[in-house]
Order: sequence, then C-alpha cells, then structure tokens
Amino acid sequence: MSGTKYVDSEGFLYTAPIREQGNIYKPNNKTMADELNEKAVHDVHTKEIDLVNRDPKHLNDDVVKIDFEDVIAEPEGTHSFDGIWKASFTTFTVTKYWFYRLLSAIFGIPMALIWGIYFAILSFLHIWAVVPCIRSYLIEIQCISRVYSICIHTFCDPLFEAIGKMFSSIRATVRKEI
Repeated sequence: MSGTKYVDSEGFLYTAPIREQGNIYKPNNKTMADELNEKAVHDVHTKEIDLVNRDPKHLNDDVVKIDFEDVIAEPEGTHSFDGIWKASFTTFTVTKYWFYRLLSAIFGIPMALIWGIYFAILSFLHIWAVVPCIRSYLIEIQCISRVYSICIHTFCDPLFEAIGKMFSSIRATVRKEI
C-alpha cells in the first residue's frame, strides 16, 4: 500500500492509504475484477455436482448394493436351466434399473421439493427456536444450580459425613460353614 499526504482542518498531517489494485468494490486491474466476478457467480446453490458418484457420503450403501445374487440364489444341487437363470438375472437387473429411473422421474422433483421444505422448516426451527430456548434455559438455570449446589454442600455434606463416620466403625465378616 502506498499513500499520499494530506492535511485535515486542524492542521494535522495524515497519509491516505491507497490500494494498488484500487477500491475493493471497484477494482482497477482486470485480475481482481475477474476474481470478484467469479466469486459472485459461484454460489452454494449452484455448485457443481458429481454426476458419477451420487452418494459420496455412502448413505445408501445397504440399498444400492443389492444385486440379483443378494435376492435370488440357487444352492448347489438345485439349479434351473442356464438360459432361465440368465434371463432371470437380466430381467431383475433391467427392471430394477428402469423402474427406479421411472419412479425417480415421476416422484424425484416433488419429493425433493417436499424434503427441501421439511429440512428448511427443521433448520429454521432449530436455529430460531430450539437453540435460543436451550441457551436461555441454560442461562436461567445456572443461577438456580448455584443456589442448589450451595444448599447441598451446606446441609447434605455434613449429614452424609456424619453418617459415614458412624458406619465406618462397623465391620462385617462372612463365614462359610460346611
């Protein structure tokens, strides 16, 4: 940063800082302007999604990894014709694949809308109602807990110490007679 000197109304000398790139809101150089435009274009809601790995957190591994062999299996000694087995495998796999696609095409967007609304309401309630209530409760209960702690230490601690000293002299022995 470099600066120019100026004098204010009372006669004091100041240096005015000037950015080399210009104002952060109105940049002089093209690189900084491009960076600001890129930041404005990239939004959380329009982020790039991975069309290959659609379950990066492995939420549905138990459902997604169900194959023909997990559902239908013929033990040793009980085999159908090879052609029937191949046709059954193809029918199962293709039906599962296309029926899922059909259901997701019909219900995918409405379900996404419903779940989006649900989690928006859940987030709103958690942020604006649940957490403030819990924080308020913790602040209010802190005073009560201190008074309760003082009462317990004042009245109960001496009582329990006295009872403990009374019963500390009692000795019990267990004998097994045969």
